[in-house]
Amino acid sequence: MRVSSSGKKTHILGAELDKLVTLPLIWRTLMGTFILNLVLTAAFTSAGLQGTAGTQSILKIGLESMGYLQAGFIILGILATCSEYTGGQIRSTLTTIPWRGFQLSTKHLALAIITVPVAFIIAASGVVYTFIMMRDTAQRIEIDTMIETLISATGYLTLTTLLSAAIGALIRRTTPALVVLLGYYFIVSPLSRDFLPSIKNYFPDTAGYYMYMPPFSDEINVLTPMQGTGISMIWTLIFITVAIVFYCKRDA
Repeated sequence: MRVSSSGKKTHILGAELDKLVTLPLIWRTLMGTFILNLVLTAAFTSAGLQGTAGTQSILKIGLESMGYLQAGFIILGILATCSEYTGGQIRSTLTTIPWRGFQLSTKHLALAIITVPVAFIIAASGVVYTFIMMRDTAQRIEIDTMIETLISATGYLTLTTLLSAAIGALIRRTTPALVVLLGYYFIVSPLSRDFLPSIKNYFPDTAGYYMYMPPFSDEINVLTPMQGTGISMIWTLIFITVAIVFYCKRDA
């Protein structure tokens, strides 16, 4: 009995989703990220409550942890693509699904399907906590603005996850990939902003910052949310494309 092309694609997507949701490290990473976000948000909110009343923005404080929160999603992306190399499961995957480019693309799609709702919940949890704690002292915000900002934050975390997955597919080893990406996001990029001020806004992490933070920034000549989104998407698509090309040409 022949299976249609669409049926095969659905089956492959289901298989990739199943591999991700049954990987214990994925859920441990997400749970740890959720807890870390609440702890950091509580600390930032406490500091905000001690500031000048009526001048704090709930969204700004609620999303203050994003710079640290992204580490969990970087780890998530790396685990998604590197985990199969640990025990040699990648050979079984490629035997079952010989279309390498399509298989890696589907893995990224499956990762996005999982990341989007989780990223929204985690980002929203920080904003909700801040709102509960500071509703009587902070600036009022419109519900439309809150939803738009949370969607943008979710988009940034999702793009970061997919970019990290592409880097993981290129390096194929968890620890080196973690060293490279965490080193870039938390050491190289912050330091390079002082030495390369003219191009700092075009780095993937800096551009991503403007996806969700511009309404609360006092800086001038910054990127608009659309520009930040476009630059972040370009970086992500470039790395995914390079990863697929190398994935198709290299041995398992």
